[in-house]
Amino acid sequence: MNTRQNDFDVIVVGGGLVGASLALALAEAGRRVALLEGQAAHFDDLYQGWDARVYAVSPANRRFLESLGAWPGMERIGTIASMDVRGDRGGRIEFAASDADADAEALAWIAENRWMLAALWRRLECCDITLLTGVRPSALSTTARQACLTLDDGRELTAALLVGADGANSWVRGQLGLEASVKPYGQSGVVANFDCERPHGNVARQWFLGDGILAWLPMAGQRMSMVWSTPEPESLLELDAETLAETVASTGDYALGGLSVITPAAAFPLRLIRPQSTVKERVALVGDAAHTVHPLAGQGVNLGFQDAATLAALLQDHRDPGDWLLLRRFARQRKEAVVTMQTTCDALFALFHQHQLPGLPWLRNAGLSLTNRLTPLKRQFARHAIGF
Repeated sequence: MNTRQNDFDVIVVGGGLVGASLALALAEAGRRVALLEGQAAHFDDLYQGWDARVYAVSPANRRFLESLGAWPGMERIGTIASMDVRGDRGGRIEFAASDADADAEALAWIAENRWMLAALWRRLECCDITLLTGVRPSALSTTARQACLTLDDGRELTAALLVGADGANSWVRGQLGLEASVKPYGQSGVVANFDCERPHGNVARQWFLGDGILAWLPMAGQRMSMVWSTPEPESLLELDAETLAETVASTGDYALGGLSVITPAAAFPLRLIRPQSTVKERVALVGDAAHTVHPLAGQGVNLGFQDAATLAALLQDHRDPGDWLLLRRFARQRKEAVVTMQTTCDALFALFHQHQLPGLPWLRNAGLSLTNRLTPLKRQFARHAIGF
């Protein structure tokens, strides 16, 4: 534990995947760090069942976690070696990691939220870092020299920099008065995990359904994780396990044979969030506090990990971690990647949910199939997915 009294180089608010990885990276670089998380970390039930929340982790972000000693290992990790994407009118595109590079191992790996969290927090507990769990922030103020955070137990913490990694409904963002543009998609993402009759072959499958998007992500063993973006989540949540499995299997044309539920269905609303800024005096936002994207490309947590990696790298040799010019540099470096991903996902969502224009369904499906025949373009898709 850090023995210095309540004064830090960096305070990170939010101990989820992005906040924990940032705090760990900064601590390992020798910074005095405090990590604030309202819920204490408990991983006693790590082997009990499967986590419905899974993430597709890119090769670049696997390397980031490995550099921190926090990659959870392959025991419960699924591999995406290739993608099979189907349009709503017969269009199709397939690409693989090998399309980008003959030596590429995977496009991404599918990891459960709690397994990645456990790996990060076990490393944090071995570091010289102040872990504040079971308490919440109650007030935030900044000056030209420092940020001051008051906790709900009355303690006051100060730091040269405070980072908000506290999710899409960020308390930090609200305290700063940073307005955010919020675009509801009118859909929810329904998630559940399944045992599969047939092996998935390390293929991630996705169907654009006209009124929604269904994705099957390969998990460890003969299992897959479903993400179904739908305007009517209740129609899935209200199904019994057997009917849900049959509905999911039939919608995916029984690509993996019969299915059986191993994790009950849950849902979360889908929104595009764009804050007016991701930095302010002595404060930076990362992860979902700074941006959200539609899950159709599975890039939300990857953007967050890259926020953490970029900020940690920028702070490494800088005496003042909250220097305004440094924070502006961080915001500029992350803006292009974030805006590009948000715009791409938003445009794809709009393209496959637009039914009024005559000929558009044919055009978008023909475009998928044409792209599937253009090897250089497919190679670019694969390289972008891997992070080249």
